[in-house]
Order: sequence, then C-alpha cells, then structure tokens
Amino acid sequence: MSGAPGLTRRQLIGSVGAALASAAVTTNARAGQAPPPANADAVPYSPAVLPRGIRSRFVNNINGLRMHVLEAGYEPGNRPAVLLIHGFPELAYSWRKVMPALAAAGFHVIAPDVRGYGRTGGTDVGYDDDLAPFRTLNQVRDMLGLVFAFGYRSVAAVAGHDQGSPLAGWCAVARPDVFRSVVMMSAPYGGPPALPFNTANASATVASAPADTIYDELAALKPPRKHYQRYYQTREANANMRTPAQGMHAFLRAYYHMKSADWPQNTPFPLAARTASEWAKLPRYYVMDLDKGMAETVAAEMPSAAQIAACKWLPDEDLRVYSAEYGRTGFQGGLEGYRVGSVARFAAELALFSGRTIDQPSMFIGGKSDWGVYQNPGSLERLQKTLCTNMIGTHLIDGAGHWVQQEQPAAVSKLLVEFLQRQA
Repeated sequence: MSGAPGLTRRQLIGSVGAALASAAVTTNARAGQAPPPANADAVPYSPAVLPRGIRSRFVNNINGLRMHVLEAGYEPGNRPAVLLIHGFPELAYSWRKVMPALAAAGFHVIAPDVRGYGRTGGTDVGYDDDLAPFRTLNQVRDMLGLVFAFGYRSVAAVAGHDQGSPLAGWCAVARPDVFRSVVMMSAPYGGPPALPFNTANASATVASAPADTIYDELAALKPPRKHYQRYYQTREANANMRTPAQGMHAFLRAYYHMKSADWPQNTPFPLAARTASEWAKLPRYYVMDLDKGMAETVAAEMPSAAQIAACKWLPDEDLRVYSAEYGRTGFQGGLEGYRVGSVARFAAELALFSGRTIDQPSMFIGGKSDWGVYQNPGSLERLQKTLCTNMIGTHLIDGAGHWVQQEQPAAVSKLLVEFLQRQA
C-alpha cells in the first residue's frame, strides 16, 4: 500500500476500513435507508496484525451469530481443541500471545470474539434492547455451537479470563461431556444460585432475603463511592467510555495501565468482609468516586510517554487494535454481560444447576498484582474448596496484574500446556 505518508501498514489498513465503513453509512443515509449493523461488512484481520500461525476468520450460524474467531494449530487436522474466552474490555486478540504455544503443543486453539464484542455479529446493541441474548446460558450455547461447528463433540479444555472466567465455569457445569477441563483466570467463578433446602416441614411463611445495602453504604462514605459493576449497568457508562474527553486510545491506555502490574498501587491483599468500609480499600477502578465515570477515573493515572514506550506487553500498535475495534462498536455489547446478573428471571434459570459442582480437572490463574482475585472476599477459597472437586492448582503469577495472559504470556502458556498434558 502507498499514498499515506507517516502511517504504518497497520494504521493504513485501519484507516481504509474506517473510511469504507463511513462511506457505507453515508450512502445508506442518503438513500433513506437505515445504516447497516456494525459488523455487516466486517472482514478478517490483516495477517500483519497477528503473530505468525494465527489466522482470523468468520464462522456462520452460531446461535444466530456470524462469529469472528482467531485460530491456531488448525493444520494438520484431528488435533484436540482448546477454547479460549476473553473478558472485558478485551477481544479474541487478547489470547494472541498464548495461542502459538498451545498450537505448538499439539492443540487446535479457537478464540472467538464473544457475543457483543469486536467483529462478531450483534455488537450494534442498544441499552434498551432485549437482554435475553446475553444471559449466561445463551452464551454457553454460543460456545457449544462454536465447538460443534468446528466438528468437535468435546474440547480438551475451556479457559476464560475476566468476564470469560465465569462463562468458562458455566460451560463446565452445564456440559461436562463437552468441556472436559476448565481454567478460570483473574475472576473466580461464583457457582450456581442456591435453592431452598429441607423446608418441607417449615412454616408456610417464606422469609425474604435481607436487602443488599452495600451500594447505599458506599454512597454514604466520605468521599462517596460506587462499585464499578453497578456503574457498568447504567445507561451512561457506554457513552462515557466511547466518547471520553481524552480519546478512545488514551482511555484504553490508562485503563489497561491502571489494572496492570505496571501501576505501583496494585498491591492487593484479602479483604476481611463484603462491606463498604472494606470495599473502599479497593482501587478507584473497582470502587469509583460517585461523581466520576470510568473515563475520568483512569485519566488521572495516564502513564507518561516514557512509560508507554517501556510497556513491552502492550505496545501502542497492539493497543490500537483494541481502540480501533471499540471506537467502531462501542462498549454496550460487553456491558450487557454486567447487566444480566441483576435480572431475577435469568438468575432463576441458573438455579436449574443448584448444587452442581465442577468435577472436571480445573485450575485458577491470576496475577499477583490483580485485585480482581480478592474483590469478592472468600470467592477464591470457595472455588477451591467447594465449587471445584478436582482442582489441580491455583497460580498467582509474578509481574502480572489483571491482564495476566498478556502481561506474562510465557508463564501462562507454560501452566496451560502442563495442565493440558496432564489431562491427556
């Protein structure tokens, strides 16, 4: 390509794609037509964006979606498969550094842009749209459909990070015949909701659950605070992050920096209880100031130009993949995953699995500098002792914050390969 002095090849590819998308919207508007869905004309990533051996492709008819997938180890055939599920605000691209190692170990590695993210269909979602497609069991069905589409009746493992961690846990609980082992990363899976037990001879009066007052208690602190997951459920969250004053690229740079081991304030420790006073010990990206959005919260911790240049785990050209994708789609598709947890009928649906444990081989991986491991007091211990009956190991990796598979890919790859080979 030529004709754009000062632009790298990747930037040129991105700018051409953006121009074509803009032209398509303009043409439709002039014709009096509605603009096409955000991913109607999405194309695979350029090979220049990806490490050698990883390809970008689309798979049609996955539970109503055209799903964008990164794939490694696809030749030769008949390899055992591994499914990798990303979190928020991430993409399939977040697995780029561990996929080659898994492929080299003999696995067919499949990493999708999850429903609502990136180049997978369904990212043109609005706040007032139906939340049902984003409920947990429907997302399990997405993952099941993708596995079957690739011609597998089961996978050697499903691994999930952040928002993908509980989804991986639910895949293991719902279909243990398909997901033969599970790795959960950074966010402990919380397990199915409980059903009333041994109540046949109890009084007919049903005691209501005590009200959860922690959010009101946070707002009453000085200074007033709010929990980020509650904020992510609000109408204004997407607009705040999609059109931040500092620009999308700078917003994501600060967000990733503040939750990484590069931010010196990330020195986590277990909290004593789920109370406002204990939650207030969490960094501002988890328990925010009541009067600030996430864009303003992270802006105060924007790394310097020297720090950005020294960031080897997320150089600017890699970050630009994220900023280009989220600049195009916004965040609402990913934010829907935070909203479904507050809908009673979706929780009732999950109670079908009440009492079920993860009995397949399981493992937890986190970063030593990641507060996400501790934000729900006791959750990691419950995962280890109650929810998983065959926990192979728990590993907190030095030099990693929340983005563990990007910050320390060699260590994560080694753990994943050893775990998989142990199950072979």
